[in-house]
Amino acid sequence: MPFDFILPDLGEGITEGEIRKWVVKAGDAVEEHQTVLEIETDKAIVEVPSPRKGRIVKINKQEGEIVKVGEVLMTVAEEGEEAAAKQAEERPKSVSVVGSLPEEETIEVLATPAVRALAKEMAVAIETVRGTGPAGSITRDDVTRASQAARPAEDQFGPSERVAMKGLRRTIARNLMVSQNTTVSVTGMDEADITELWDLREREKKGIMDRGIHLTFMPFFIKAVYHALAEHPMLNAAVDEAREEIVVKKYFNIAVAVDTPDGLMVPVIKGAEKKSILELATEIQELSVKARERKIKIEEMRGSSFTITNYGHFGTTFATPVINYPDVAILGTGRITEKPWVKNGQIVIRKILPLSLTFDHRVTDGVEASRFMTKVVNYLEDPALLFIEGA
Repeated sequence: MPFDFILPDLGEGITEGEIRKWVVKAGDAVEEHQTVLEIETDKAIVEVPSPRKGRIVKINKQEGEIVKVGEVLMTVAEEGEEAAAKQAEERPKSVSVVGSLPEEETIEVLATPAVRALAKEMAVAIETVRGTGPAGSITRDDVTRASQAARPAEDQFGPSERVAMKGLRRTIARNLMVSQNTTVSVTGMDEADITELWDLREREKKGIMDRGIHLTFMPFFIKAVYHALAEHPMLNAAVDEAREEIVVKKYFNIAVAVDTPDGLMVPVIKGAEKKSILELATEIQELSVKARERKIKIEEMRGSSFTITNYGHFGTTFATPVINYPDVAILGTGRITEKPWVKNGQIVIRKILPLSLTFDHRVTDGVEASRFMTKVVNYLEDPALLFIEGA
């Protein structure tokens, strides 16, 4: 019998994904375990392999469609099954639309189930769409054109454009809503004189670059955060709402926000406390490349206990970063600038780093968050402490 290949359980609680790209088409022969399509889910792109060898007789879902786990992606037939598969393949159905119309005015609509589902999703009355397909059947393009025609090119104030919220942007929006609707967010801000850290990096970065490693400030930020979290563990936690418990994590997996052409992605540096500055720099570099090329794996973006976002790279000074749920805190680092600073009673020009800490007020209070921030500042202002107090 022809085999209906459904979207498998991809793990990690994933229930749906968006079809980003088919790498095969109807009529193609496929081998078992051969990649047939790419699914975008939870910020990562997953290559989905065929579970068996055969020839594709039907593709059920199109690029851009949202598919739930368990829904049929395609039908595969082995040798000798193709004739039966073609007979079983569903053809465009004639749908009678009745109700307020007299019987003699019954409208016949030729459209596949996928096209009818698209019309429903776009709120298009399919019986009003003019079909351009075989025998006057309605195609996906017909539905899309009808949807666009129904939307005004401008609102009451002037011209406008509608952009579908899908792919990574859809995932980001969903995750941010979960964070904002779940946590009680408060943001505190401070500044750190990182002149000594700046000089240290300037001295070492060329030699390190010769080894193929791009030394940014992020490894130092991670180290400072780790040491501060070790002293203030309530910020290295999550909340189990069902049990009304705070889950204090004994590991230090630091997520680092990375800007990509498709939106923000957050790879996770696991076991940050066990890694040197150069090991952190190397891993950050590798994960950032993977994220920007959309080759990062789901497991490389899961399991964080705290997050750092460096918006200073884009010129911003202070911000109120949104917590990367289910973490309970996130540190934002702003643009480093030269400022007049009082040091030992003298006004001098120093390199100043703005810091913004957003934390979940359900888990800890402002006093504890302030103490944590002070520790981070201390480590960044005196980088020798990062090495004196541990790896």
